Amino acid sequence: MNNSQSRKAAARGLAPRKAPSQSRSAQTVETILEGAAHILEQLGLEGYTTNAIAAKAGVSIGSLYQYFPSKDAVTIALIERESSELVREAKAALLGDDRRSALRQLIEIAVRYQLRRPRLAKLLDFEQDRLAPLLPTSGNVATLHTALVDFLNGWPGASARQPQVAASDLMAIMSALTDSAGRRGTMDAAKLANSIEGAVLGYLAETTTG
Repeated sequence: MNNSQSRKAAARGLAPRKAPSQSRSAQTVETILEGAAHILEQLGLEGYTTNAIAAKAGVSIGSLYQYFPSKDAVTIALIERESSELVREAKAALLGDDRRSALRQLIEIAVRYQLRRPRLAKLLDFEQDRLAPLLPTSGNVATLHTALVDFLNGWPGASARQPQVAASDLMAIMSALTDSAGRRGTMDAAKLANSIEGAVLGYLAETTTG
């Protein structure tokens, strides 16, 4: 089996077994994911097992495996759950008429997401990096990228650069700085937001005048 086939096979093993079609099933999935979040926060990756997740969620291990084929599949679903709220808020912020204010609001949302549950965010960042080679692009990531491209098309000097590239670069800058702050245990939201804003504005100034 070549590397491409191996990655595809591995990715299939990370996909949920089935999507919850009824409210009761949806609640079970949510309970499992919140159980997984608590295990990561309380026990870290060392104690993060499907048995521990099931016990914390109050479901049988069989019920967990009805929805998720592996621990990594739970992790991916948890990453998507945690990022969906951020993306929803970010999209709304980027629709603001004042571009500078909207950009600051976007940064504050990213910071709030990182610091709301810092231990969980830190461990999910680590796991997302580990699993990234096996996964297709996240739907949430793609949605945020599209919203940023539209936003940057209205930024002064937009014609001097490529919004698609700039959107990817800005996402990378914000992600790198929030992840780094999480690893250091930074809890000063205003200071972190100011640092990210300075980096982002410096990037935009360079690309719009270059």
